[in-house]
Amino acid sequence: VAGAVPGLNTTNTPWYLLGSGTAYHTVQDHAKLKLAYDFSSTVRATYTLGWWQNSSEGRPDTYLRNAAGQPVWSGPVNIGGRSFTLAPTAFPLTNDAQTHYMHGLSVKSNTQGVFDWEVAASLYDYSKDQQRAPTVALPLASFGGAGTLQDQAGTGWNTLAAKGTWRPFGVGGQHIVDFGIGRDAYKLSIAKNNVIGSWLDGAANPWSPVSNVGGKTETFSAWAQDTWAFAPRWKAVLGLRYEDWKASDGFTSTATALQRYASRSEADFSPKAALAYQLATDTVLKASVGRAVRYPTVGELYGATSGGALSFINDPNLKPEKSWTGELSLEKDLGNGLARATLFHETTKNALFSQLIPNSTVSRVQNVDKVRTTGVELAYTGQDVFMRGLDLGGSLTYANSKTVANAAFPASVGKWQPRVPQWRSTLYATYKPDDRWAFTVAARYSGRQYSNLDNSDVNAFAYFGASKYFTVDMRVRYQVTKQVSAAFGIDNANNYQYWNFHPYPQRTYTAEVRWDL
Repeated sequence: VAGAVPGLNTTNTPWYLLGSGTAYHTVQDHAKLKLAYDFSSTVRATYTLGWWQNSSEGRPDTYLRNAAGQPVWSGPVNIGGRSFTLAPTAFPLTNDAQTHYMHGLSVKSNTQGVFDWEVAASLYDYSKDQQRAPTVALPLASFGGAGTLQDQAGTGWNTLAAKGTWRPFGVGGQHIVDFGIGRDAYKLSIAKNNVIGSWLDGAANPWSPVSNVGGKTETFSAWAQDTWAFAPRWKAVLGLRYEDWKASDGFTSTATALQRYASRSEADFSPKAALAYQLATDTVLKASVGRAVRYPTVGELYGATSGGALSFINDPNLKPEKSWTGELSLEKDLGNGLARATLFHETTKNALFSQLIPNSTVSRVQNVDKVRTTGVELAYTGQDVFMRGLDLGGSLTYANSKTVANAAFPASVGKWQPRVPQWRSTLYATYKPDDRWAFTVAARYSGRQYSNLDNSDVNAFAYFGASKYFTVDMRVRYQVTKQVSAAFGIDNANNYQYWNFHPYPQRTYTAEVRWDL
């Protein structure tokens, strides 16, 4: 066959690009309704309803052509004298249909007196979440044939939280105490079955399962902190958070086997402390240290998926990620702007990291024993700089972030943490000659990144790589009336070609008309 494109993968190993597999035509609709009711001048209830619907078709394209010039999708092929066999699903098709609902309710007081409170609840529901895929090869798959239906209905989460603020000495008093309790619950359900009839519209066959996975996680938390102005120019924040986490009802089943996972639980305390000193009326020095715990998500623990464009390998034995973070910063008010310099350090044990298995579309999540990050950030924002109407801002960040221990994968020790570049910077300028016009130019830079723990992806400018980039964006906005505005923009105006798993868009033009009630 002809048409295969030779190239180098992320490890600089020769490979062939045979086609594209993730070109999607997507139509999304979303709506939001927000209602508020004042019980009194100080107590308000707010309800938010969100609705999101997505219809998506994933269609591949093959570069391969046979002697007659016809597309080749599967079967034995010979490329440059080498023989290969393409599976029927080597070029995957997918049809997705999703409808999700979100509810949010809160009741809060705003007396600004001795005590204020808030109670909030939320619910997110995968009302419909289906993905259809064929198991037969193209071109016949375009017209139907055998396939699978993956259904995530029943997946979702809910939260409930209550918090209060106690001001024993008033709003500007010596002590302001915040405290609260909360509960978060998550449920995962992914059932995949062969279909009856055509993959395009056939019903799931309950007697022909492919896989069925699910599980639950739940976290109860309680926290309190005191903002304490203990002396002139001095302020401290002392806090403690308690979390009780549980994972349960996890299982993985196939047509021939069922595996249930034991329930797990863990409780942790996370203290924090911050100290601020007003060096001068326009300068403040801040220091902070704190501990944070990130528990594995229900998807990371139990969400094994296969087929389609991407697959995922779960791990029910993942450990929680635990970090100690410290910062020291100096902020100066410049009158028409703010400048800040920050030193930061973080040590993370059992870091949760997800990565693609090299040169595949299968990802997995794993614990990394210890990751250490140290760095510095400089930031500035200013208004009416040099001239009226000119706003400037920017930041420069340096981070030395490396894996320092990892018994399960020794080759990663001493390597850079994936997706954390050494250098990153931003710079923007906005000019507003009057109340109607706004002209903006913004630049972004990121240094070299890695996707693999062992930094074996030495060629970042390839599929699955994460390269450095420098882009310049431009935008002009005009306020036509109080309700109507128009904008035109050029993203990546310098047309830089860079990669993050796939090539990012190069020079792109956007136009926008907006109407606000």
